[in-house]
Amino acid sequence: MVEIRTITEDELSQWGVALDVGFLRVPDHTKEVRDQWAEHLRDVVDLDRTQAAFDGDAMVGTFRSWGGAITVPGGAYVPMSAITNVTVTATHRRRGLLTRMMRHDLDASAARGEALGILIAAEYNIYGRFGFGAATDISTYRIDLSRTRLSDAELSRREAGGRVEIVTPDAMLELGPEIHEAFRALTPGAITRQSLWWPLYTGVRKRPGGRGAENRFYAVYRDPSGAPVGYLAYRIDEVWEDFLPKATLHADQVIAATRAAEAALWDFATQVDYVVRISAGERAGDDPLPLRFTDPRAVTWDSARDFVWVRILDVPAALAARTYEVAGSLVIEVDDELGYGSGRFKLESGPSGAVCAATDEPAQLRLGVGALGALYLGGNSAVRLGDAGAITELVPGSLAVAEVMFRTARAPWCPDWF
Repeated sequence: MVEIRTITEDELSQWGVALDVGFLRVPDHTKEVRDQWAEHLRDVVDLDRTQAAFDGDAMVGTFRSWGGAITVPGGAYVPMSAITNVTVTATHRRRGLLTRMMRHDLDASAARGEALGILIAAEYNIYGRFGFGAATDISTYRIDLSRTRLSDAELSRREAGGRVEIVTPDAMLELGPEIHEAFRALTPGAITRQSLWWPLYTGVRKRPGGRGAENRFYAVYRDPSGAPVGYLAYRIDEVWEDFLPKATLHADQVIAATRAAEAALWDFATQVDYVVRISAGERAGDDPLPLRFTDPRAVTWDSARDFVWVRILDVPAALAARTYEVAGSLVIEVDDELGYGSGRFKLESGPSGAVCAATDEPAQLRLGVGALGALYLGGNSAVRLGDAGAITELVPGSLAVAEVMFRTARAPWCPDWF
């Protein structure tokens, strides 16, 4: 019988090696790297939230979560459990190890009062059976600067006295968290960043085995008062053809707390010498980036995919925490095979807040907890989910009510892998 349990501090290095194996990276078994894993994970993981599967002495599965908050429509921070580092070694697939680790973590999250679980699904078909629903999207774009430039309307957003400066990775450790916190407060779908996020992202701290972040430039925008309110993290692929520069600027992240900051940073990106195209990576699913240029056809929508999945553990707490675009009342029947969110609930809501509680009133809609998670942050359509069979309309017109209540004018966005 394979044992599932939380790990001890003495098992951190073994857990790190098992993580590499699970993610198909050939592990380094030297004592030096194993010691690096132990040191690194000691600063990263919460042992009470870090599990492993043991077949005898062999570690054949990994799973951990960390506690934080996610911003929801209206600006509230909702406590959540971010699930990550989920692996099962190839020799032990199809034995229910993931199910056991997931159930243990969800039980613990519910007991702690975390209203939500979130994750990024490596494979689409795995996590729906655990009650997760795809709640945010990301899009990538390519901008051909030989055909377009920023529109006059976008350039007019720049502030007199604002400035962009290139800073060192060490400076980003000081400036970045303040910028991100201001952005997070305004952006449904954005999440807490763990304490090591910035050192690892900037490459100031290396991962075990010497693996580090890609080398990047960091451009920070300061508003007229001198406050840092936006940053651009970017890389350059320098290419020359027939002695002509044809470089690509990879805009890995553009994070801004004001529209003026965002406009200034995109303006800066378009003005970097030698650059003829920009690769804008992982923007919000509905990012209006093409409309910010004089020729939107020169901004190619490169790809789009689901990103953060949401699993609601406490339906009344989660639904009452966010605001809704219009005032309304809705009774929903939630089916949850794992039991956390099952029940009938009445939601009375509006732009200023909401109340949600269990009720005996007849349900107007029936849906699985995964569909509710997909709706929760405002980026999905109740009508569309109904057409796909994920929501059953019990009272005519109720899907339309849910559509205008849950849907937000702008899609939620999480720019962070975790």
